Amino acid sequence: MNNPRRKFIKMGALLGVSSAFMPLQFCSPAKKENEDLIVSPEEVKSKLQSFGIQLYSVKDEMAADAKATMTALAGFGYKQFEGFDGGKGVLWGMDPKEFKSLTTDLGVEMVASHANVFENLDAQAEAAAEAGLTYLICPWIGSQKTIDDYKSFADKFNEAGETLKSHGLKFAYHNHDYTFVSMDGTMPQDVLMENTDPALVDFEMDIYWVHVAGVDPAAYLAKYPGRFKLCHLKDAEADKGDGEERGVLFGSGEIPFTDIVKESIDLGMEYFIVEQERFVGTNPMEAAEKNAAYLMNSFEY
Repeated sequence: MNNPRRKFIKMGALLGVSSAFMPLQFCSPAKKENEDLIVSPEEVKSKLQSFGIQLYSVKDEMAADAKATMTALAGFGYKQFEGFDGGKGVLWGMDPKEFKSLTTDLGVEMVASHANVFENLDAQAEAAAEAGLTYLICPWIGSQKTIDDYKSFADKFNEAGETLKSHGLKFAYHNHDYTFVSMDGTMPQDVLMENTDPALVDFEMDIYWVHVAGVDPAAYLAKYPGRFKLCHLKDAEADKGDGEERGVLFGSGEIPFTDIVKESIDLGMEYFIVEQERFVGTNPMEAAEKNAAYLMNSFEY
């Protein structure tokens, strides 16, 4: 609300849906139907239980000193980490017990890691489970030549999901823009969605890449409710004709991701992971701190 004065607002107008069907992140004390409320700007903020960061956002800092970097990120307010293999494995050279002890001491959950799920998956899964991860995520398959190629990857996803399930873990696929570009009248992402078993395969929506591909992230989430359990939060400046390099600090771009967050929770989204790969007028650690502050100012915790 831009008007600083208090306004009388109908409960239904404020929430838009029945509070009986709202997820816990949005719960508020029960009100009588049609009861008038006096609402301040602070009271209309939605609640978000926590958010995380993809450690690739600070990859150079992680390579230099993983423990110090993770400690600093926890101090910025991140309660979840998502990893990647930076050359020392997804646990950054630490054994699973040591890694688990570190995240526990920091009060942070290592939710997931991007990994090569097509090689040595059993060994990776065993270590990941011991370290306390929930997901191993396929971050890239590349643009395929045919729709049948995407169907083949859907089969591989199902197989990987079955393997991870046997270790008590979950599988997810993280998209880029290429699966949201139509091929012979078919969107490859649809092929992956419709040819994978929901009991074995979840998805991580990179909101930035969906937006850059010209697809509405919120509409696509609504098309497949319950399939996207994780997302990457990234902002993008308006297209200036320089291709894919559009990443900016939260709030300085054109993606309405705070609204997308609010809508996505009701569609099954569970994990909100900050990622930034382009830094203009800032640096990775400063950007991580500013993005965390932006989220803490945009939502109630």
